[in-house]
Amino acid sequence: MRTRPTLSWTPTADLPPGTTDPGPVADALRAGGVLVLSGAGMSTESGIPDYRGEGGSLRRHTPMTYQEFTASARARRRYWARGHLGWRTFGRAAPNAGHRAVAAFGRAGMLSGVITQNVDGLHQAAGSEGVVELHGSLNRVVCLSCGAVGSRRELALRLEEANAGFEPTPAALNPDGDADLTDDQVRDFRPVPCTVCGGILKPDVVFFGENVPAERVGRCRDLVDGAASLLVLGSSLTVMSGLRFVRQAARAGKPVLIVNRDPTRGDRDAVARVALPLGTTLTTLADGLGISLDERAAHP
Repeated sequence: MRTRPTLSWTPTADLPPGTTDPGPVADALRAGGVLVLSGAGMSTESGIPDYRGEGGSLRRHTPMTYQEFTASARARRRYWARGHLGWRTFGRAAPNAGHRAVAAFGRAGMLSGVITQNVDGLHQAAGSEGVVELHGSLNRVVCLSCGAVGSRRELALRLEEANAGFEPTPAALNPDGDADLTDDQVRDFRPVPCTVCGGILKPDVVFFGENVPAERVGRCRDLVDGAASLLVLGSSLTVMSGLRFVRQAARAGKPVLIVNRDPTRGDRDAVARVALPLGTTLTTLADGLGISLDERAAHP
């Protein structure tokens, strides 16, 4: 099954309108058994941009595809040069109020699980446990030859040693950790190989055009089956990798609730879309439910 294609979706006039009343979300949290599905909008308040929102990077940036990465040494050099700079921003990012609220809901026993489409690790850094990273994590790298998995922080040190003085100024940062650099800026960058077998290293994330592992999809489907409701946070649901879980929940008669300022592809399957900022909304919900946010979240 092919996932994460570079497609676009345009909202239509017949979509149900959003609401500014978060009451249905509060009711679902009180009832418990809520499965959270989060998207890129969850991390924008941590300084990580999204793809499709206002100023989203798909307006100027075409993400690397799996086919391009595996077929071209030049593409890999470009990816690792841009990703090396982008990783510095990801490595400094800290959980925001929305991440802390989700973790607090989990500690209060209101959630049945968390699925994230994000690759930044901020849910875990905020204290959420058992997070399913649908698209993988930028915190890890994997060898395409031997399958060895390593730390992105360790790779960053190796890349710094191999590329002393590499300090170009990027035009922008994208949600996949890719910094906008020109071909001239990346021309002399040197990627490093796997330390185990000398093979090609890839970030342990699902690239556009790549398949989400079937076992991971099955685990997410099981979580939907076991949930009382599905709460979508900060996702446009443009691609099927997340939308399929919304449709699964709706088919099973489970309430789907969405918090996203802009219309989403899942609005027709939702009981309500709360069109308010995520951090403020989730903090307000936590306050109303008598739940305090843990400000001591660890750094990723």
